[in-house]
Amino acid sequence: MILHDLHVLGTIGSSHIHVEQGKIKFIADNRNAFDHLSGELHLELENAIAFPGMINSHEHLNFNLFPPLSNRVYNSYTEWGHDIHTHNSDIIKEVLKVPLHLRIQWGLYKNLLNGFTTVVNHGQKLDVNNELVTVFQNCFSLHSPAFEKNWKWKLNNPFALGKPFVMHIGEGTDDKTRHEIDRVIQWNIFRKKLVAVHGVSMNEKQAASFAGLVWCPASNFFLLGKTASVNKLKADTKIVFGTDSTLTATWNVWEHLRQARDSNMLTNDELIASLTSLPAGLWGLNDYGSIAEHKVSDIIVASSIKKNIFDLNPEDIILVLRKGEIMIADEKLFSLLSKKINTGNTFSKIRVGDQTKFILGDMPALMKECKKYFPGAYFPVSGI
Repeated sequence: MILHDLHVLGTIGSSHIHVEQGKIKFIADNRNAFDHLSGELHLELENAIAFPGMINSHEHLNFNLFPPLSNRVYNSYTEWGHDIHTHNSDIIKEVLKVPLHLRIQWGLYKNLLNGFTTVVNHGQKLDVNNELVTVFQNCFSLHSPAFEKNWKWKLNNPFALGKPFVMHIGEGTDDKTRHEIDRVIQWNIFRKKLVAVHGVSMNEKQAASFAGLVWCPASNFFLLGKTASVNKLKADTKIVFGTDSTLTATWNVWEHLRQARDSNMLTNDELIASLTSLPAGLWGLNDYGSIAEHKVSDIIVASSIKKNIFDLNPEDIILVLRKGEIMIADEKLFSLLSKKINTGNTFSKIRVGDQTKFILGDMPALMKECKKYFPGAYFPVSGI
């Protein structure tokens, strides 16, 4: 497959990309470079915006049927957890009636619709066998100092080697969560590779003890009215981006990104890097996170109508490739594709905003099945 006339984010002029066997084989600025290739599918994309499939560095895949739950601004995650289980237990029980595999599948679709092709899931290791999104679970996942039993032993287990430890740390604005960070640093006796999630109360000295910090601004502002000072922390640790889940933030990740941009704590380039090249390095996914020759062909193509990437919304995404395979295609593109190739895969027709898309799998059937268990489930898309 050859993608013609793309404006690749961070480059000047038009690019033409040859995708083959799940990799980016060749990139040229002159379409004549492909004249010798016969039998290839050519897609004319008319200077649409292209960027790497994004990496979501913090997600709870099975929590995306929840509505955002909070009753006030909290001082810490422990305060929030106690409050919603006291005052919102009915809705929590309703959502949990949906079988786990269905909730996970919707979580995968939520990420794919937003342009994520790789997701780092946090929590219990999930049995995920899917063709939608690459799910990274090659890490030791600890919930938090307050809610993870025996976390000190687990962190210092001498047999737990070779993978990073990921933990909610400093998720609050009170003294307790600030001191929590120091406790974790103190008890990381063997100096394991440690990635903090949230770090709202983290300072620069503490940041230097972590391989990375997953920044989840939308979730933080929603629960705590404040987020991590990544403008101060970025010199001491890698800042990567996470969405959490719809339990604490909107499903539309582009709203998260606009909120992050408007905070002025990262430059636009740094914010893009937090979704692509930096998490690829942090998680050891070195073939991901960039549009470059010989890299994995995870590519997002968005409408050229919106020239600024941060003005995008899910409906503006017209093509998603994961490992060179089509995951989402705009109606017009899919019409062309279906005439020229036989993927052997099943696609469903959906409506996202005011745009019609084709997406891999039977998403309408999934939504219908979820509603059997939880009639109040909200889905931001509809089947056609």
